[in-house]
Amino acid sequence: MNYLARLTIFTSASRSAGCAAGTLTLPHTPVTILTGFLGSGKTTLLNRALRDPAMAHTAVVINEFGEVGLDHVLAAQSDDTIMVLENGCLCCTVFGDLVTTLNNLYHAREAGEIPRFDHVVIETSGLADPSPLLQAFLSDPVLAGLYRIGSVVATVDAVNGPGTLDNHVESVRQVALADHILTTKLDLVDPAKVKESEASLTARLRRLNPAAKITRIDDTHSVTPPQAGDGREGVAHLLRAEGLDPADTRADARAWLNAAAYEQDDTHDHGDHDHNHGHDHGDHDHHHLHDRDIASFCFIREQPIAREALRLLLDALQQNLGPNLLRVKGIVNVAEEPDRPAVIQGAQHLLHNLSWLERWPDADRRSKIVFITQGFDRAEVEDMIALLDRVATRTAAARARAQSQL
Repeated sequence: MNYLARLTIFTSASRSAGCAAGTLTLPHTPVTILTGFLGSGKTTLLNRALRDPAMAHTAVVINEFGEVGLDHVLAAQSDDTIMVLENGCLCCTVFGDLVTTLNNLYHAREAGEIPRFDHVVIETSGLADPSPLLQAFLSDPVLAGLYRIGSVVATVDAVNGPGTLDNHVESVRQVALADHILTTKLDLVDPAKVKESEASLTARLRRLNPAAKITRIDDTHSVTPPQAGDGREGVAHLLRAEGLDPADTRADARAWLNAAAYEQDDTHDHGDHDHNHGHDHGDHDHHHLHDRDIASFCFIREQPIAREALRLLLDALQQNLGPNLLRVKGIVNVAEEPDRPAVIQGAQHLLHNLSWLERWPDADRRSKIVFITQGFDRAEVEDMIALLDRVATRTAAARARAQSQL
């Protein structure tokens, strides 16, 4: 996968951190994908984060063909192949594709050739669609065996963001696929219009992605939730969010899925459904053309589903939605495993193998699967899923009966 032809890698590590033999090998290192359109502030965010001691033990993979390089003032010493930053970060230039680079990075860590890292942050190109990258981590044997997706963070420029969303479908995909959206450059908006601009942009982002956490960058050191001035969260901690690790007994599956956000979104949208999805609204219709092309919703199944029926359902979804299935994630009540839910994740036409949580996070045992699709009307996709679910259930039951009669 020639996702990045040339990469720069920063391995953040405190000066006291070593690569002592016998250090516990960390399975499936979490990865944060940092995306956002050209000029939306990704590199600024990374420059800020790399000054933070909380980024210790983080490998940062930079797209060398990005808009702006990282601050050279951070460099303490360098040669043709290695740059050491003032905070102890190790930077080296690597040639090859992403799979090869991350594979080599992992084994260099295990061999003690570079400082140990327990998290990876990947900055994508401003024009990149993050879907193929998500797909790679879920499907490539090398990446799936060593790493896992922690979170997707997208930056959106408050000044140019609305126009970018109007004119570039890549930016819409970046927002739709994000777990966390950062609104940048609000300080450049006319002070008299900041509240109005922020509210309008936040509402649009929320329509595209009901479940994402949306925060604003309001100074050089932190991000602050738009609802209040408290609860300030360091950029480094945001970029090191671990997401859902099925192997972690403390994993919060409900927070990771955030299905409740889609239920709230449903109650808000039904009243003005016709207005939002009509085809004769002039400028409004044109401006939100790409927005309406994205459907984001949660499918809820009340009853457990047989393992074979789930397999048939997922196969059918892949065949019928294909690359239009941008992302899927969910927790599922499998009939054969009632005491622990299955976790499913997928991107484009590929769905990852099932993984399992040790137990249900609460008393709600319903299956909940979040779908993000493109090119289909939401109602059409919901009807398709419901139909495929019924067909898969009946087919699995018929096969089970036939098997029992052998």
